[in-house]
Amino acid sequence: MSDHIRNTGPMLASPRCGAKTRTSGACRSPAVHGKKRCRMHGGAPGSGAPTANQNARKHGLFTRDAIAERRQIQALLGEARKFLQAMK
Repeated sequence: MSDHIRNTGPMLASPRCGAKTRTSGACRSPAVHGKKRCRMHGGAPGSGAPTANQNARKHGLFTRDAIAERRQIQALLGEARKFLQAMK
């Protein structure tokens, strides 16, 4: 007789991967020890971007300063529109 049934308990009780599948359901694979994803969804060693990834800083469009500058410009344009509407 096999010990298969007795040995599957810890795996079935392990935390599941938090990734979303193509069918918009949750991934049912067990998460890698110490991580929130399974080996197929980024929990494998060596997966993900390297530390201090310079490729991620390609254009700076989404830096904190750039976002703040765009918000200031939008606020200024909104004030200008209100001023022009008041002049009519």
